[in-house]
Amino acid sequence: MKEKVISSAIIAAGIIILGLCIKGGIDNFVNKDRQVTVKGLAEVEVMADKVTWPVQTKIMGNDLPSLYAEASSKQQTIKSFFMHNGLKEDEIMLGVSTVNDLEANEWSENKKGYRYIVTSNMTVTSTNVELVRSLINRQSEMLKQGIAFSNDYNSMPIYEFIAFKEKKAEMMKDAITNAQKTAEQFAENSHSTINKIVKADQGQFSIDNSSETTPWVKKIRVVTTVTYSLKD
Repeated sequence: MKEKVISSAIIAAGIIILGLCIKGGIDNFVNKDRQVTVKGLAEVEVMADKVTWPVQTKIMGNDLPSLYAEASSKQQTIKSFFMHNGLKEDEIMLGVSTVNDLEANEWSENKKGYRYIVTSNMTVTSTNVELVRSLINRQSEMLKQGIAFSNDYNSMPIYEFIAFKEKKAEMMKDAITNAQKTAEQFAENSHSTINKIVKADQGQFSIDNSSETTPWVKKIRVVTTVTYSLKD
């Protein structure tokens, strides 16, 4: 009799343990699919820390040697102006002058009154963005010396933000924090709490001009996608 009681007790205990295991397995199975995927955004505006300015001047005429001499003289005048106003010599690179012979094409009809267009090329590259911007705004001072800068598409200054790598970690942290806030709000609305990160991407970064009129102000943006598990 005693042995039957013990056996019954063991069987009962086994059934209880088995039931708990089954319940735990079911709970784990149910909770396995309880996830929420959210996006986190971080955005910041920064000033460009590098500028590349292609400086071009053009002169027209018929005497090629004298045009070359004039082009070289104007380049030196521009370089002196830049250095006198704060640019360093290694920030100014003189390029090769190019010649467009309007009569070189036998099919063209040159009615301009001159044959040659000599284009002088110079490139300013500097991390002193504010100084270069001030020089760009002072082009009229060169006009007083008979020097006009080209202002076509190929002569537009290019602004960059080269310290981007130093911003990445901080912005990713902010993006994940914002993603977590969104997940927490979702969990609260569904009467749950977030548990842990199941999956996260490295985020997609973009650097754009803040506006068309302020290309020296850059907008850095990162969007990251994070998946959290949920629990009651």
